[in-house]
This record gives sequence, structure tokens and C-alpha cells, in this order.
Amino acid sequence: MQRLIVAALLSAASASCLAQWETSGQLRAQWDEARAADAGPLAMANSIAPGTAPVSSGGATLQSELHASRPGFNAVLTLQSKHAQGGATHSAAWFNELVLSHDAGPWQFALGRKVVAWDVGYGFRPNDTVQQEERRSFASSTPKGRPLLMAEHFDADTAWSLVWVNPTAARAQQGAQEPALAARVYRRDGALDWHGFARLGAHTGAGIGAALAWVATDALELHGSWRYQRRLDTRGMAVTDALLRGNPWQAATVDNAQQLLVGGTWTNASQLSILAEAWWDGAALSDAQWRDWGLRNQRLAALQGKGPPGSAIAGNLAWQADAFGAASNLRRGNLFLHLSWQNGAWQPALDMLYTPADGGRLLTASLLWQGDRVSVQGGVRAAAGPHGAVLRQLPNQLQQYVNATWAF
Repeated sequence: MQRLIVAALLSAASASCLAQWETSGQLRAQWDEARAADAGPLAMANSIAPGTAPVSSGGATLQSELHASRPGFNAVLTLQSKHAQGGATHSAAWFNELVLSHDAGPWQFALGRKVVAWDVGYGFRPNDTVQQEERRSFASSTPKGRPLLMAEHFDADTAWSLVWVNPTAARAQQGAQEPALAARVYRRDGALDWHGFARLGAHTGAGIGAALAWVATDALELHGSWRYQRRLDTRGMAVTDALLRGNPWQAATVDNAQQLLVGGTWTNASQLSILAEAWWDGAALSDAQWRDWGLRNQRLAALQGKGPPGSAIAGNLAWQADAFGAASNLRRGNLFLHLSWQNGAWQPALDMLYTPADGGRLLTASLLWQGDRVSVQGGVRAAAGPHGAVLRQLPNQLQQYVNATWAF
């Protein structure tokens, strides 16, 4: 009898412990394909020496996302198997979040890998200084959080956040991996949401920012964001006409950089929504740098048949594509328009990113059907504009995908 009582107590304790856990997940199957651009440095490199810079043509992906949480703990694990079209299969696993937390009344503390997304913009977020999430991704997915220590304080109208991001990373790390202290204060004032930001990076130094979101009417919302940073990471090169033995694009910084965004959203009673934004990114390459980049591309291509080996010319052209990753935006000035409609289970959307400096356009269309547990989505993205436009010279001119997701 005593053993039965002990077993019953252990069983009840185990059930109570398990009852505190909340688990969920989703399984996604996706097919995507892409068509390489016929303009730009990679296209020129491959025309001179085929295979110098292989461009992804797409493939199939099977991905599972598992969520587990209980008071004081949260984990999001992704398991992925990806088969490249005409290539091999690669598998990977990572934690999007793995965080311990403590609730101390008005104070909240967190330690681990966590997604902390700040700022008010849609197409670009100047003050997303912790997560630094890639915006306008083609097929959306859960971002991978950053290692951090965080303390927050809340009251009825105000929230304070202090984050030490990448606390164990080397000081020389750049971009989203740079060790930094970041702070945010948020205050709600009726229809106005005020945000203030500060950041101190290990090598980028100090910066400040501010943002405002205003719900003007039931249909109209307006927002804006501004940031100043002593230095911002980018990439650069010394312009040269010579063939080089190594990649000329190296890490660099932009001093006294400013970023600015203004925008608004209008939504009617039929759930038709129009978002318009304009932004300036002082970390992006300047017009003069892009002009020099284009001239170097032309001069390298003109060397074909004039003595230098084709492989050397193609390799130098392939290195020119590193300019695409210099900053989160290609051009400093950008205009963005996004239209979406919620009609029952259906959600179609269209958007366009436009760069006035060179007439480049990035056009995206998507359609989502959302059921109780199953969703099906597809989309297509095309780069357009003059051949000299930077967007037109990206590695892929056309991308498309379709996926199905089952939530459990």
C-alpha cells in the first residue's frame, strides 16, 4: 500500500510538472526556383568563364519548427533539410530562441538567445539595433535571435529596456554580431506611441534614435523613425582598373551615419490596406561609389580577349558582387509601396521597392490561403528597370516559391 501511495504521488507530481509545459510546432514543405539575371557582374563573369559564380536555381526544403515553453523558459528549434536543384541535400538544426526569464513584478529579466525586434517601420527599421532582422524577405520565416542579457521595467504607460547583445563575441565582430549595449524607452500617450533609443557598439561607438507611431483615425496610421550612429559597418574598395589577386571589397565604416524613414498605412472597412514608406540609409553605398562600381564592371569586361586570362577577369567580376552585401539597403534613397487585402481565408499582396537614383524596381506578388491548421502560400519576385540599375543587376532576376504549412 505504501508503494502504491508513493507511486501515486510521483505520478501526480509528474503530471503537474508536464502540465506547465506548452508545446506547439509547424511543418513546412517548400519549392522555390530562380532565374539568373542577364545583367550585372555575376552574369558577365559566367559569360566569360561559365561556372565562376554559380547562382542558386532553387530547390526543395522541408522544415520543422518546434516550440516549447513553461514559466521561466522558452525554446524554438528549427530542423531543416534542403535539396538544391541539381545538387546535394544539406541538413541543419538551430535554435531560433533558447531563453531563461524571470518575472519580478514590474521588472522582467532574460538570458539566452532571443528575438528582440524594435522600431516602427515595415520595409526598413533604422532602430532595429538588437535583432537587425533582414526586412522584405521573399518567403518569410522565424528569425534567429541574438545572444543577450536583458532587463525590462514596465508600468501602465511606459516600458524601459536595456540589452547587452552578443556579450561573449569578439570586439571585432561586425553588424548583427557586434557586442553592444542597447536601450529603448517606450511611452504610450493616447493615440501616440513614442520611442527613444540609444546604442553603444564595441567598435561602432555611440548612437541615438527616435520613432513615433500615430493612429490618426480608425483607417489611417502614420509613423516615422530616425537614427544617428557614430559609425556604421559597411564594405568598400579603392577604385582600380587593374586585375587583382584578392578580393578588393573589405570591411569599412561610414562615419556620422544617419538613417530616416517616414510612412503610413491606410486600411478600409473591407480590409484593403495600402502602406507607403520612404527612407534614407546613410550606411548604403553612395551614388559615386555605385558609378565607380559600374565603370569597373565595364572595364573588366572589356579586358576579354586582350591578353589577361578569362578566369582572372571572371574572378574579379565575381568579387564585384560583394557590393550587394555592403549594407541592408543597396541605394541610400528608397520608396516602398505595399498593397494587401484580407478576404476571408485569402490574403493577396503586391509590393514594389523603387530606387529613384537609377530607376531600379523590385516587384513582389504573393497569395496566402489560411485555414485552421493548414496554410498554402506562393509568390513571385522580379527585378526590373534599366540594365544599369543596381536592383536589375542582382544575381537573380526572377524568383518564385510555393509552400504548404501544417501547424500542430
